[in-house]
Amino acid sequence: MESTLKRTWAEIDLDALENNYHKLREHVGADVKFLGVVKADAYGHGAVMVSRKLQEMGADYLAVSSIDEAMELRLNGITMPVLILGHTPKEQVPRLLKYNITQAVTCEAKALEYNEEAKKIGGILKVHIKVDTGMSRLGYLCEGKYLELGVEGICRACSLPGLDAEGIFTHFAVSDEEGEECKKYTEHQFDLFCKVIKEVEERLQDQCFHFKLKHCANTGAVARYPKTYLDMVRPGLLLYGYGEFAEELGLEPVMTLKSTISTIKIYPAGTKISYGGIFETDKTTRIGVIPYGYADGFFRCLSNKCRIMTKQGLAPQRGKICMDMCMIDITDKPEVDVGSEVEIFGKSNSLNELSEIAGTIPYELTCAVSKRVPRSYYSKGKLIEKELMLRM
Repeated sequence: MESTLKRTWAEIDLDALENNYHKLREHVGADVKFLGVVKADAYGHGAVMVSRKLQEMGADYLAVSSIDEAMELRLNGITMPVLILGHTPKEQVPRLLKYNITQAVTCEAKALEYNEEAKKIGGILKVHIKVDTGMSRLGYLCEGKYLELGVEGICRACSLPGLDAEGIFTHFAVSDEEGEECKKYTEHQFDLFCKVIKEVEERLQDQCFHFKLKHCANTGAVARYPKTYLDMVRPGLLLYGYGEFAEELGLEPVMTLKSTISTIKIYPAGTKISYGGIFETDKTTRIGVIPYGYADGFFRCLSNKCRIMTKQGLAPQRGKICMDMCMIDITDKPEVDVGSEVEIFGKSNSLNELSEIAGTIPYELTCAVSKRVPRSYYSKGKLIEKELMLRM
């Protein structure tokens, strides 16, 4: 549905997405496949529209976190391969098969469950084996004394008749972090991953088995560790043009979050602004009210610390951020009036800087943009579609 209210909205630049895709393709090389990570509604950018664009451009795979996210893509015309990175209950195997969805297998118990469910209906489920090389989250544990057990378990999974183990993958924990220790840890994870692959394929050589897709390069690894590219890369943050590596790779931010000045008030010196009175005017102050608050995704921890871009430059945010609105100081910006557009983050107001102030990563801020904020999609400079996820 379309919003009837020009309140706060996100502009999604599909041309920037296209630029980023092609720049990353060029960076990793023509022989490396490309998996676009579109989980969490493409980090707030809109999974369906982003996936359509990636499919149109020739990406090889998509990744989501759940079967619900995968089904959203399938029911909206996305036909390219989709990998579910998270858990799927065994009862959903028929749907995985029906809609040709690839499932991550993270342990032997799940491999056995998926195999039995696939066999019941005479199908073969395409899977990617997840190896835990040091993220300590999901995957076959293969570190140290667990190597033999992990390799044996993966071999058994790859030999099950109801599973087609197309791929194997792992996830780096600190590939985007600075320092020698992080570099050593990432290289250790990669070496262990390669060792596991070698062991499994050697043990299954009598079955002529080999993994068609080996992948481990997330955003940090795509930027810093070319030897980790293997068969396919999985850039997340980079695809959307954020993070410390984006600028050096010539990438552009895909989302610009905008709002308007809804009210302007003039306050005398000594006036406390918003809850708790953490900001007090020291002179006659012109305050603009913006209909953007923490219910829209504006973290309250940013209160009195960040700036909003106006047509006359950056304006400091004042007082505590409220649920539905916040205030900015436009005393020295006489041309900014009621109805004037402002940019919360985007091409003119860095999301990277905003995330640093919040003590988090850009992902968290784009994911936090709530469902009541409509998304407007632009291609070739023209508005091509709008989305509002509220039900009415």
